[in-house]
Formats: sequence, C-alpha cells, structure tokens
Amino acid sequence: MDTTQSVVERSAIKKVAYRLVPFVALMFFINYLDRTAIAFAGPNGMNSDLGLSAAQFGFASGVFFIGYILLEVPSNLALHRFGARRWLSRIMVSWGIVSLLFVWVSSVEGLYILRFALGVAEAGFFPGAILFLSLWVPSRHRSKILALFYLAQPLTTVIGAPLAGWLIAQEGLFGLDGWRVMYLGVSVPAIIVGIIAWFYLADSPAKAKWLNPEEKTWLTNALETEKKETAASHKHVSARTVFSNGRVWMLSAIYFGFIYGLYALAFFLPTIIAGFESLYGSKFDVLQKGLITAIPYVFAAFALYFWSKDATKRGVKTWHIALPALIGGLSVPLALFAGSPAATIAVITVTAMAIFAALPNFWTVPTQFLTGAAAAAGIALINTVGNLAGFSAGFVTGWLKDWTGGYTVPMFVVGGLMLLSAVLMVLLSRSGKISEGVPAEALDPTGAGHHAEP
Repeated sequence: MDTTQSVVERSAIKKVAYRLVPFVALMFFINYLDRTAIAFAGPNGMNSDLGLSAAQFGFASGVFFIGYILLEVPSNLALHRFGARRWLSRIMVSWGIVSLLFVWVSSVEGLYILRFALGVAEAGFFPGAILFLSLWVPSRHRSKILALFYLAQPLTTVIGAPLAGWLIAQEGLFGLDGWRVMYLGVSVPAIIVGIIAWFYLADSPAKAKWLNPEEKTWLTNALETEKKETAASHKHVSARTVFSNGRVWMLSAIYFGFIYGLYALAFFLPTIIAGFESLYGSKFDVLQKGLITAIPYVFAAFALYFWSKDATKRGVKTWHIALPALIGGLSVPLALFAGSPAATIAVITVTAMAIFAALPNFWTVPTQFLTGAAAAAGIALINTVGNLAGFSAGFVTGWLKDWTGGYTVPMFVVGGLMLLSAVLMVLLSRSGKISEGVPAEALDPTGAGHHAEP
C-alpha cells in the first residue's frame, strides 16, 4: 500500500467522520424526536385531552407514514437532482413548521391531519441522509460511517425521553399543557438546524472547502472507481427497473420486519411503562418514566457501535444482519412473561440492542449493486416499505391491544416478523445475489472495494 495514499485516505475519511456525520446525525436526532414525540405526548395528557382510544392513538402514530410513503421515492430522486444541501435543508424546515402546529391541535381529526402532513414534510429525509453519506465514502468505510450516523437514533431516546419528560413537566409554560410545551420544544430546533444545513453541507467531496486538494482527489477517484466496478460486476439496474428488481424487494421485506419491531417499541414503550402501575403497583413520575424509557436505548447504542465495528473489521457478513434479527424475534415475546418492571425492561433492552445492531449493516447491502439514480430510487423504495411497517406497527399494535385486551398478540406479531427477516436475509445470501464484504485490511488502497462471493 502506498504510504502517502494511506495517509491521505485516513485523513479524508477522518474529516468526513468528524465534519459531516455529527451534523447529519443531529438532523436525524431531531427528525426521530419529532416523529416519535406523539409516543410521549399520548400517555401524558394528549390521549385524555383529545379522547383517544388505543386504536385511535395507534392510527395517529401510523398515519404519518402514509404521507411519508407517498412522496418517499420522488423526494429522493429530487435530492439526487437538486443536491443534498438544498433538499435536506428544505425537508427539515418544512417538518419543523408542521411539528410546531401540534402545539395548537384540538381534535382527533386535527391530530390525524397534522400527523399525515408531518409525514409529507419529512418524506425523503432518512433515505436521503443514507444516500448522502454513502456518496462520500468508499464501501469499505461505509459501515463505520453509517454506524456513527445511526447512533443518533437510540441516542434520541436516551437523551430525548428524559428531555420530553422534562418539557412535559413544564406544565403551564406560556399557558400551555405539558405535552404541548414538549411539541414547542422539539419543533423549533428543526427549523433552526434546517436553515444552518443550507450553509453547512456540501453536495460532494469536490465542493467541500474543508478538504485539501489531495483529499478531494483521492475521495473523488475512489468513489468513481467503485462506481465503475459496481456497474461492471453487476447487471445494470436503472431507476426505472429498480421497481422490478428481486433483490430490492427482498431487502424491502427484510427491512419491513426490523422497522415493525423498531416502531412497535418506539410508539408503545412509554405506554407499556405507564401500565406498570396497574400491573405491578409501581409508581413513577413523568421524568422517571422518561429515564426508564431511555434504558434499552443506552445499551442499544453500545451494541450498534461495537457490532458495526466488528462488521467494519471483518466486512459485513450475512450473520451481522440475520443473527440480530433472530435474537430480536425470539426476545420480543419473552417480555410478556418477565413478571416485573426490571425484568420486562431487561428483555426489551435485548430486543432494542438486536434491532440497532443490524440496521447500519443492513444499509451497506443495497449500494453493493445500485449506483446513481438507481441507488436513490432503490434506497427510497426499501425505506418506503419499511415505513409501511411504521404505519402497521402503530395501527395494528393498538388495534390488537384493543381487540384482545393486552399486548400478548401484538408482541408475538412483532417477534414473528423479525424472525421472518432473519430467514429472508439468509435466503438472499445463499442465492448468491449479494456479496459478503471482506475486512478493510484485505482491500486494495484505491478504495474500489472488491467483494468476495459467499
């Protein structure tokens, strides 16, 4: 390996990791907090103020994803056309304004409309962020970069749950109910950071003023070489034909299982914790409930980091994705038989660790065979199907809880879908239609990122 090139490579990747990832992760942090704020508002005044049943709360949680899904692929193609700086900034300011309107919502119908509008406003942000970061680093560094980005999601709950609890406790501020104060507190930062993003982000390494000429040249050449090798080693997939590509749909189904589990926990964990009082006689105030909600996500952040670090070292293998899906699928129903608040949270922690360990490694797979506009469309399509799970998880979980009188059936559904994801990942790998990554040290210094067939 050329020593000079190695130094330039390390310097370029380090700058991307420190300059871009924390800011995009902050955007994701605010994004996830805004879309899941309803989970904290519901059991802390909103449900009673608006007269919501569990099914209505679930529908309000899930209808967000209908608006999101309708504009997901068009939004990501627009990002590819107009550039990430403009498009991600526009998305963020839009959802901040819509989120601010929740402060004054006064009816169930108004809640449904605003949740739908929030989905429309946020459409394309997550796949756009994934695509944006993927376009900045060669494949062998992608797992590490996406893992650092994904840390924002569990940390949103680690930091956001106590923050939401504290904001809700500010009952009477500006004459507002506590849950309305919370919406005020989480929406304004989205508008501010969205405006900053317009000036802070760059669309490509060539346009980054904070990279020196050698770093710009290395990143640009490495990414272009990888793009050509991907096109040469895989049958070309265009943006039009991505919708009939079997690998894309298989990955979509795998992602559906993960996201169903993720949002079932995100939307209903605060409600489950609130139910500890009736089940076990345990009493917690709002801030304590927020801190308890954060516990699974603290451990999930560690699992995400160290699991992805191993994937970076070895190259992403099938078991880096399938094994966490298996563990998550088996652990979810066990929470029903835990017998105490501590045991219930412990089992849910295992589930959260499993989901977050798999997700960043999963997102390295689509860019093995998709480039350019096809990558934009493919990643958006996979995420669209995942967001169908986001809608289903909220609505179906609430409906099944109302119908059966408890969370037993809903949690078995979650577990079953995650087990299905594990099985499908193994089948996809054995079909030979995706490659297994090789360790970073085994790759050539050009950054082209060769893959060994499974």
